[in-house]
Amino acid sequence: MRAWLVPRLGEAEQVMAQGDGPIPEPASGQLRLRVQAVALNFPDALMVRGEYQERPALPFTPGVELCGVVDGPQDSAIPAGTRVMGVASMPHGALAEYCIVDRAAVSVVPAGLDDIHAAGFTIAYQTGWVALHRRAQLRAGETLVVHAAAGGVGSAAVQLGKAAGARVVAVVGSASGTAGRGSAPEKVEVARRCGADVVIDRSTLDADGLIDALRSACGRGGADVIYDPVGGDAFTASTKVVAFEGRILVVGFASGNIPKAAVNHALVKNYGILGVYWGLYHQRRPEVVAQATQALSQLVAQGQVSPEVSSVLPFEQAPAGLAALAAGRSTGRIVVRGPERGGDPR
Repeated sequence: MRAWLVPRLGEAEQVMAQGDGPIPEPASGQLRLRVQAVALNFPDALMVRGEYQERPALPFTPGVELCGVVDGPQDSAIPAGTRVMGVASMPHGALAEYCIVDRAAVSVVPAGLDDIHAAGFTIAYQTGWVALHRRAQLRAGETLVVHAAAGGVGSAAVQLGKAAGARVVAVVGSASGTAGRGSAPEKVEVARRCGADVVIDRSTLDADGLIDALRSACGRGGADVIYDPVGGDAFTASTKVVAFEGRILVVGFASGNIPKAAVNHALVKNYGILGVYWGLYHQRRPEVVAQATQALSQLVAQGQVSPEVSSVLPFEQAPAGLAALAAGRSTGRIVVRGPERGGDPR
């Protein structure tokens, strides 16, 4: 079986190597999938560096999110041959011919999503739905700010916010002077294409400039809900523009800067700071995942949501794709096709 392996920790282009290995065997409660396409995620790059909370034993195969076809076991509740999307179980990640998934971590691909778009659907849209609907209880007519709105997670939140009837203010680009992360016109275009009502390009703004731009975009009432997968200055700016009884959703720290919340400020402005770690819902609230899956399938059928795929790479270019993602050079989703197969390797 062909697979990308991480024999030592470091930057993807420096440490990842192609290799051959045995086809993994699923344990009880697991499925083996024949990989069709893999969507790259920031946690993939962190895992390769050894900086993610999950640290598989070396060597491991990265790739947490995919679309694949069920290969076994034959007595599975999901029959062999079913096309599914979801999250791989480490150390048998998706950048390989075959991977392992927990049954609870996959769902049947809705009609209307091809393999490429299905690969990049689960994490971003499930996270966005749980954050906006379960945690923040976003209502039609409210103002939603989405940071990193041209990325995979942010662009999904923009689409979901518009589908919920919110007014969406999208922030794209990175802080002024951040090396390798300058905004490009396509980032603004991605946010607009996803439905944003206002787009702020923060690449030319300092921290105070971002706050001023957000205040102007949100109006006197401020932002009712703020979706923040960035942290750092983005979180600080969010606290300055959040509305009375507003909600700040802490989704991640792509900036690498984990901010400290001033809870006295949250008290006097009467806003909430809500953590969103979607991965725990499979273990603790599986009914919420099922609810999100059903709701998202309906939105796909209605044509209201679909992953913004920026590039589709051959299997051989997976490390380069991860490097681009980690450096902030990408918009939307980067998807890697499954490896070419020359017959049944077994």
